[in-house]
Amino acid sequence: MRYFIEFSYNGKNYFGYQIQPNQISVQEVLEHALSTILREEIRTTGAGRTDTGVHARRMFAHFDTEKNIDSSLAGRLNSFLPADIAVKRVFPVREDFHARFDAIYRTYEYCIVQAKDPFTTDFAWQLRHRRLNIEKMNEACRILMEYEDFSSFEKTGADNKTSFCKIYRAHWEAHGELLKLTISADRFLRNMVRAIVGTMVDIGSGKTEPAHLRRILEQKSRTAAGSSAPPQGLFLVDVGYDFDKAQPAG
Repeated sequence: MRYFIEFSYNGKNYFGYQIQPNQISVQEVLEHALSTILREEIRTTGAGRTDTGVHARRMFAHFDTEKNIDSSLAGRLNSFLPADIAVKRVFPVREDFHARFDAIYRTYEYCIVQAKDPFTTDFAWQLRHRRLNIEKMNEACRILMEYEDFSSFEKTGADNKTSFCKIYRAHWEAHGELLKLTISADRFLRNMVRAIVGTMVDIGSGKTEPAHLRRILEQKSRTAAGSSAPPQGLFLVDVGYDFDKAQPAG
C-alpha cells in the first residue's frame, strides 16, 4: 500500500527537508518516527525539498508499507515527533500516485516586516531601513509572469533538467508593516523564490526599476539577478493534487 502524509514544520532547526549527510533534516526525523512506530524501515518521497531554515505550512510525502494503516497514525506520530513538526493526516492513495511528480502546483509565501518585531524574527525578513514601494514590486510581478525560463533565478550548480516553470500567480500585498508575496507555479527551481524576492527588494527600494527585470530574465544568468533573500521569511503553503485520481482501487 502507498500512503500520503500531510504535515507542516518550522524549518528553523533543520537543514532543509531532504536528507543530507551529517545534517539534521525534516525527512530524517519524519522517517525515524514512521519507522519506529510501524516497526519497519520507512523511506519517504516528498513533494519537493525546502532549503535550510525554510518553513512549510502544507507539505506532502508518500511512503510504502505492507501494513494496513488507520487514521490513528497521525496522532501517534504527533506524540512521537518534536514540537516543530506536525502531522495533519495519513491516507491511502493509488500505488503509483507520486508526491512529487503528480503535484499540479506549489504555492509559496514570503514575508517581509519593515519594523523591528521580536515575534517575527524567525518567520520574516526584517527590513527596517528600506521602505519598499509595493506598486513597483507588483509591476515586476506582472513582468515575471510573462516569462517561463527562470535560469537567472536558479541556484548556481543546481541539477535541474530544465529551467522552465509556469508561474500562475505572483502578487505582493501589505498588512501594515508586513509585506507578503504569494507565488504559485507548476514547479520551482532551487532557491528561485528567494532570488526573486531579493531582486524585487532591489526594485521596491529604488535600486533598480521594474523594467530592469526583463534584462535580468533575458540574460539567463544567476549573476544578473539580486542577492537571495534570507530563508526564514519563506513558507511552502500549499501543494496541489488531483486527489480524485489518487483513490486506491477497490
